[in-house]
Formats: sequence, C-alpha cells, structure tokens
Amino acid sequence: MKKQYPRKEFLKLTILANLGLYINPLKFIDKKTRDNFFFSPTADNVLYFKKGDAAYETLRKGFNKRINKFPQIIAQCLNTKGVSEAIIYAVKNKLPVAIKSGGHCMEGFSVNNGGMVINLSSLNSVELNNDVVTVGPGCTLSKLYDAILPKGRYFPGGSCGGVGIGGLTLGGGYGLLSRKFGLTCDSLQEITMVDGKGKIISSIDDKDLLWACKGGGNGNFGVITQLKFKTYTAPNSLQSFRFRYYKLNTVSAKGFLKKWFEASADLPVSCFSAFVLNGKTGYILLTNCDKNTEKVQKFVSIFSKDADKFTQTQPQPLAQSLKVFYGQKDPLYFKNASAGLYKNFGEIDNYIDKVLDIVISTPGMIYQVNTLGGNINNADFEKASAFAHRSSIYFSELQTYWPDPKQESRFIQRFETVQSIFSANGITTQYRNYPDLNFKNWNALYYGSNYAKLQQIKNKYDPGNVIRHEQSIKNS
Repeated sequence: MKKQYPRKEFLKLTILANLGLYINPLKFIDKKTRDNFFFSPTADNVLYFKKGDAAYETLRKGFNKRINKFPQIIAQCLNTKGVSEAIIYAVKNKLPVAIKSGGHCMEGFSVNNGGMVINLSSLNSVELNNDVVTVGPGCTLSKLYDAILPKGRYFPGGSCGGVGIGGLTLGGGYGLLSRKFGLTCDSLQEITMVDGKGKIISSIDDKDLLWACKGGGNGNFGVITQLKFKTYTAPNSLQSFRFRYYKLNTVSAKGFLKKWFEASADLPVSCFSAFVLNGKTGYILLTNCDKNTEKVQKFVSIFSKDADKFTQTQPQPLAQSLKVFYGQKDPLYFKNASAGLYKNFGEIDNYIDKVLDIVISTPGMIYQVNTLGGNINNADFEKASAFAHRSSIYFSELQTYWPDPKQESRFIQRFETVQSIFSANGITTQYRNYPDLNFKNWNALYYGSNYAKLQQIKNKYDPGNVIRHEQSIKNS
C-alpha cells in the first residue's frame, strides 16, 4: 500500500496553504561555516559557494522537495554592495541570475541550473520608526510580526511564518487581514534595488519602478535589498470559526461551495473566509479581527447547523492567534498553483462539477477558494500598483501533496487535468505568487494589460536580461 498522510495531519498541513506555504525558512550560513566552505572567506560584502561545498547543498535546497536544481554558484550577499558585486560578477561571467529571499516560489523560480543564485537570507533586518517599518527581503514574516506586533503595529502580510518579505510583496501578497488593510504591496512606500547592471537604484527617483514592485512579480527588474512599508494600528484580537463536512460527493460539495460563495459575499472587511475541499472532506474557515456583527453571526449560523464538526476560538490577541497559522517547517513533495480568480460562483457553475469530481476521487488533492474584495479593491491602491486583478472577489488554488516521490507522476497528471478544465472554460486571470509552469499565456494571466508597461521597466533596468527565470518578464 502506498504511504499517505493521515487525514488529520493532512488537513493541518494544507488548510491555509493559500496564505503562504508551510516552508522551512532559508538557512543563514554562519561565520564558522563560511570560513570552512567559502572559497574566498575574506570578502566583506558577498560570499560565493560552489558545488562541492557543504554550504552549497544547504543553500541550494528549498522547501519543495519536488524541485531539484543546481546553480553554478550561490552568492550569499551580506549587504546591498554585495548584491551589486554579485550582479557584476554574473554579467562578466555570463551567468543568468535567480533571486532567493525566502525560497517560497512554488515552481522554484528562486533557484536555477548552471547560473547564479543570489541568496538574500542575511538581509533580514527589521526596524520600526513610528509607523514605518524598514526590512530586508530575507526577513521572515514571523520575525517581522515579532518585532512590530508587541508595539501595537500591524503589517498586512500572509500567515506563514517562514515566508520571506521580498517575494511575498513583489507578487502582491495577501492574508487574513488583507480585506481590511489591502494587499502587502499596497503598504510598500519605497525600495532599494540593484539593477541588472549592478547599479544601486532607489524608487524615490522613479515612481514607475515602485509601481512595478507592487504586484509586478519578483525576479524581473533587479534585486530588491530593502523595503519600507507603512504599518497600521494592530487590531486587538482575532477570532476563528471552523466548519467541517465529511463524506461529501460531487453534488453535496458543489452545494456547500455555492452556499459559501453566497454567504461570504456579505461578510464585513474585517473577515476572511476560505472553502477547502480535501478529498471527500469539506472545510470552511472564517476569521474576524473585529466585533461579530449580525452578518458574521448569520454566516456562522448558516454553516454551523449542517456541519459535522464546528469549533470556534475566543477572540485572542493578534500576535498569539496568528501563530496558529504559521504552519510546519519540514520540506514536502507538492505542487500548488493558482486556479483562477473569480467575481462570483456563476463564473464556474457550468463546469466546477468536473473539478470537484477529480478532487474527491484523488486523496492528496485540494481545491480551495479564498475571499478577496474589501480594500483589495481600493481604487487608489489599484492606480498605484501593477497588481492587475483588483476586480476579482475570490481567488482559487489547486494543491497536491505526496509523501513518496514515486507518486508524483499520478498527482501531476491529475493536477494538469484540473488546470486544463479551468483553462478550457475561459479562466483568464491567475495570481503571480502562485505560478504554474504549464500556463501558456502566463504574461496575460498574471499581469493583464499591465504587461507592456512592465516590459518597459524591464528594458530600463535589466536590458541584458541577466535576472531571469522560466516566467520572468521578457524584454520587448
């Protein structure tokens, strides 16, 4: 019999993968390890690791055990000047560059074969000054929260503690409180970047660059070495409600999904909700960072009366309640990707049965839909950012997990079958932070009408296309 995750463990792994993968934070190489394995240990700004060094193996691996790439060299940059030196080295030696802050990319765009990986794990500082926080791209979400929440400030990130701020922000970034505060990128005020020629750039001098870094994707224009964000007064508490439904079939799962779409559309911006179908088990999550209004109570009433299991927490301090969603750190075999952004259930009504049928018959596969809307749709945020999908109210994703690498081909085949159903039925929007290598027209799916302007910015800052990956913005 093939090994499978126990159902309880599997649900714990996957119910909030949409908010940031359960990843192992990128390891920082300490001085002792550098001196032992770095082939030029006297450098002040950047450390280079090559194949054969013990540190190379540690740094090359990520959280997704499915992805196995071998760069020619890994540059662990200790500061912005070190990033500049690394880029100049890469240009001189004709090495394509991939950028790794937290190693969170689902398709492994933060590592490459035969090129250079710029490792930003040591650029992880965090400094709060009044309502502005300045962070390095390698700073993890948990470290940032630990620094600012005790001071009563909040940053609208995701929920996974191990995700790096750089990658989270550049693709958009959303989480439990995004409907109230906007996407992560909407709070971005300034960046420092090293471009594809090794020049250090500030977005103060180019408002279009800042626009591009708000949802225009990572690994495109340059290497971000510092980010400044506006912070907000932190909500006092967060409360969660969980509803579980067992032994669902395609008809009953579709019924719950439709009901969830209808009920979630009326939730206040203080709430986040997700519908998760994991095999035959349905799961609904609701969180609220404010008082439970009549609309919240109505939502709870609708789903609690039919649930096989219903649980709720008491309102808890935000710092404490967010840690529940940080997730585990151990690497996994998986493939996850965006499965479309929607405005309502009607957009998927005619064909979602086919998707649900495959998920129900494939233990280890999950279909999930999450609420967007609220201040994510803010018109001022839309004008100031490259994030192209403000009008969407829901975001879906497809997930697959397997403990045995021999199971991979079966899961990937089913995964691609589901994605082809969405594609064939006119899904034209996808979330850049959840990429899929099989998206044929990924440029339009991720960036919509903003792609041409993003190409202009690519031409300006990386005309030689030094910084690139399989779905990076192309020079025009």
